[in-house]
Amino acid sequence: MDVSTFYALFSATCFTLVGLWWNVVQRHEAWLRLPAVRRDAGGVYLSFLLPALMGLFAQVGGTTDPGIWRATFVVVAAVGCWSTLHLLSRARREGGPGSLVRPRTAAAALYALIAVLGVAPALAEPLDVTPLQAEAMLLVLLVTLAHWLVWEFMTHTEPADNAAEA
Repeated sequence: MDVSTFYALFSATCFTLVGLWWNVVQRHEAWLRLPAVRRDAGGVYLSFLLPALMGLFAQVGGTTDPGIWRATFVVVAAVGCWSTLHLLSRARREGGPGSLVRPRTAAAALYALIAVLGVAPALAEPLDVTPLQAEAMLLVLLVTLAHWLVWEFMTHTEPADNAAEA
């Protein structure tokens, strides 16, 4: 598959997942009543939005202007890593849901790898792939982790109504 075709399909799929997540959250309004649960739901939202944005910028820059995708991958991955680490740190302080720790930790590591590869694309050479192909593989792993995060969130999050009563 052509890399630009991959990124077009990938980005559209991620934006679709963002919309689907909005629908899920609308059906669970209780999630928005407690700040910690609202932050966790927002973290899931970002886990689809940020890869979608990287996919769009890969299409804009692509192979014709690698500076565009490289700079935006670094910035967006830094935002993803920071927000993920912030959610992890806050959950530890507040004794939040432990089920989200493993997928978030893995996501933070993947965001860091994405940023590093954006800064130093030559690191893809030993893999015998282009930097955009290497980034694509990391993004696929990131979205796979996002699905894991959704599963953990939806199967381990107590409704805000019940949590508020506890």
